[in-house]
Amino acid sequence: MMDSEAHEKRPPILTSSKQDISPHITSVGEMKHYLCGSCAAFSNIAITFPVQKVLFRQQLYGIKTRDAVLQLRKDGFRNLYRGILPPLMQKTTTLALMFGLYEDLSCILHKHVSAPEFVTRGAAAILAGTTEAIFTPLERVQTLLQDHKHHDKFTNTYQAFRVLKCHGIREYYRGLVPILFRNGFSNVLFFGLRGPIKEHLPTATTHSAHLVNDFICGGVLGAMLGFLFFPVNVVKTRIQSQIGGEFQSFSKVFKTIWLERDRKLTNLFRGAHLNYHRSLISWGIINATYEFLLKII
Repeated sequence: MMDSEAHEKRPPILTSSKQDISPHITSVGEMKHYLCGSCAAFSNIAITFPVQKVLFRQQLYGIKTRDAVLQLRKDGFRNLYRGILPPLMQKTTTLALMFGLYEDLSCILHKHVSAPEFVTRGAAAILAGTTEAIFTPLERVQTLLQDHKHHDKFTNTYQAFRVLKCHGIREYYRGLVPILFRNGFSNVLFFGLRGPIKEHLPTATTHSAHLVNDFICGGVLGAMLGFLFFPVNVVKTRIQSQIGGEFQSFSKVFKTIWLERDRKLTNLFRGAHLNYHRSLISWGIINATYEFLLKII
């Protein structure tokens, strides 16, 4: 009888199961900004990579859109997605860090630093952008794989990394300075203006309306920042297309390109219109996907 009563007083097994599950739910909640950023990057790269390749040829050689498209047609469909692995690896990782670190660092700085919120958020954006630059080697290899002048030297990401290894670890980070500049300041503007732009859009009352607003907000910001930092990317592309040799400064490479393109802004911004439209679509997809996943996770 005593054994029966003791058995009845035992706590139900379900209680301990709930306690075991809750830490996992908390863990997913803490990582959701990283996960959403990574998934948003994946969807964007898969859709816009061919357009990015046309833009890359224009930045590197200063050619017209038609000529860049003809180059890709000559390369064949087999080479159309050649070089997609580095940006896929890079963007899924860097955008996870961009969104995730920005949120985490904003909270940390807001708690521990006595400064206005816009200052702590600006600092968090720069720090997140700086951290992204750790993955410069992936952007470096992407540049080499997309340049048809290097097609005979390597055929995949692994071979490109092996070629760079012969020149030392510093070779992997060629072009780091323009990347740091671009990442830091573009993050500050993106996160700083994203909220105010969305507030000026028509009030969304449905899920689809929210999705459209997020797409417009991200697209407008992406297009604006893509145009603003276009010359920086032109110089970065030229720096990273080189293997071995002298490490030239940003100003020296810019001067060389400026002289090559007859000292005309129109020639320096050749391809900017395509970059504008690509950034409009890319960042529209990224922002809309990120916000959508953030709501359902």
